[in-house]
Amino acid sequence: MADFELMRKRAAELKEQLAYHIKRYYDEDAPEISDYEYDMLMRELKGIEAEFPQLITADSPTQRVGGTASEKFAPVVHTVRMESLLDAFSADELVAFDSRVKQSAGEVSYVVEPKIDGLSVSLEYENGKLVRGSTRGDGDVGEDVTHNILTIESIPLELNEKLPLLEVRGEVYMPHSSFEELVLRQDEAGEKPFKNPRNAAAGSLRQKDSTVTATRGLDMFVFNIQRIEGKTLNSHKESLDYLTSLGFKTVPGYELHSDFESVMAHVDRIGEMRGTLAFDIDGAVIKVDDFSKREIMGSTAKFPRWAVAFKYPPEEKSTVLREIEITVGRTGVLTPTAVFDPIQLAGTTVSRATLHNQDFINEKQIAIGDTIVVRKAGDIIPEVLSVVNHCGEPTFTLPSVCPSCGAEVMREDGEAAVRCNNSDCPAQLKRRLIHFCSRDAMDIESLGEANIDLFVDNGLVSSVEDIYRLKAEDIIGLEHFAKKSADNLIKAVADSKQNDLYKLIFGLGIRHIGQKSAKLLSEHFITMDALQQASVEEISKIEGFGGIMAESVAAYFAMPQTAELVTKLTELGLNMKSLREIESDKFAGKIFVLTGTLPTYTRNEAAEIIEKFGGKVSSSVSKKTDYVLAGEEAGSKLKKANDLGVTVINEEQFNEMISE
Repeated sequence: MADFELMRKRAAELKEQLAYHIKRYYDEDAPEISDYEYDMLMRELKGIEAEFPQLITADSPTQRVGGTASEKFAPVVHTVRMESLLDAFSADELVAFDSRVKQSAGEVSYVVEPKIDGLSVSLEYENGKLVRGSTRGDGDVGEDVTHNILTIESIPLELNEKLPLLEVRGEVYMPHSSFEELVLRQDEAGEKPFKNPRNAAAGSLRQKDSTVTATRGLDMFVFNIQRIEGKTLNSHKESLDYLTSLGFKTVPGYELHSDFESVMAHVDRIGEMRGTLAFDIDGAVIKVDDFSKREIMGSTAKFPRWAVAFKYPPEEKSTVLREIEITVGRTGVLTPTAVFDPIQLAGTTVSRATLHNQDFINEKQIAIGDTIVVRKAGDIIPEVLSVVNHCGEPTFTLPSVCPSCGAEVMREDGEAAVRCNNSDCPAQLKRRLIHFCSRDAMDIESLGEANIDLFVDNGLVSSVEDIYRLKAEDIIGLEHFAKKSADNLIKAVADSKQNDLYKLIFGLGIRHIGQKSAKLLSEHFITMDALQQASVEEISKIEGFGGIMAESVAAYFAMPQTAELVTKLTELGLNMKSLREIESDKFAGKIFVLTGTLPTYTRNEAAEIIEKFGGKVSSSVSKKTDYVLAGEEAGSKLKKANDLGVTVINEEQFNEMISE
């Protein structure tokens, strides 16, 4: 009885812990523990409930699919329940699964496929056209995220066959390349970065503003048919092949096996290749192939009995933290980086990992000299998980002054970032100059990172306006600069003075303002002077601008040093007006999408022509798209245009439209 009472208390503790972590993981997309730690808590609770069935309750996490539908989105009641999978963590558990299957259904074949680590989503098609996309939620009720689903280019909006009804299930994920870019942007802006690609994908798909989702580079693999009318399918392998023929990206690397030994070998192969994939997987899924045998086996309250997910253990290693380096970003954010004894993770040598901010360091009580545990988030970005042996030194504290300029650093209310606000900070200067001269900003050829370093280190440039005071004789004789290269650079600097106003606005590096936002500001206010005088309320009226963006712009132009900089740049001859001129309205109301490599135009040049004729350029193909201008090596956008029946034109046809 004492044992029962002890287990009852422990089960209650586990249920409370798991409920908390389920909410953090599924509903808030902000997990506090690793997937493996969560799985172990769940496994312990299952073990207690197996020994003491009277402790099983209807609200136990073992009896429910994780997650709830957010009130931010319209609810979707799933016609077919979106179940989760039974987890296995050892070869013995897989063998036991095979034995249970054969006892129920006799000899079977299995399909083995990678378990994509993303957000489970349902897509519904009627008469071959996509009508709704929804999240799994709690398995019975999910969230309507159709407007965000439409931004994912690989999802077909119209199928190759007009089936009366088709509902498929798949996983929306964030590729490693997209995750790396997103974390870099978040770190530079002093924002709290997503912990892994799975949560980044979930957070991106559950945005109220689909334009944010569109910038996150999401993708989707489909792995199951939930409902279908107009076609009879008898097996899982047959269904995956059919889904591929319809135009879906199906889960890669699926294979049919007739014996369990080859199933186990395939599971091992998937585990070995996970560090080489362009996306995250957290296991391998084994499914009975024959649908009629699945019917015989049925499901529990939570899992289908005909499938199991083998979860690979996380690759984590201990090492000694030797140093914490502090870098200062373009916006003044101080970022701490752990430098530790090299270790091998996911096939590469790792010796550095970001520590993000002071809150992160405090939470884990990290000190130089500690033995830390490191893993790769999504097998790509090294992260410090914990401290396993404290050296006795106090927890590391970020410096109170900027390591680059010595100015006092500040932490604003509501922000995790510590920031140097000295506009003359040398570390910020180089990064600001690199950004100012970059292709999307002032586009000054030959003024990249190496030459910016060269000019700053030689005292030639100490501010943005100094770029426009450079003379050829100042730089001839410096590394890589003879007369011709010096003349070319000076010409590129002079040419940039004629750029459109939006390129200058973007180049100024205003927090929260990207190239698209800079263009909206330029087109709305027309002149730099009008923008400088604009209030938060006036800026907020621009479509696509939120309060944070508007406040950031107004605050930037309210600073005396900004006014001084703009005055100097004006005196140096930089253009301070929007150059957008509507030559005609022949493209008025028309939306273009550009894809592939055009014979003579760059994409930016083509976009400028379209806008000059009153049209708009979009980054993704949808039913609202009027034309897709396609060049060589056009990819998924061209396919989607053809699927939707959108008019596709080449450069020659585009030129004919312009000259008509």
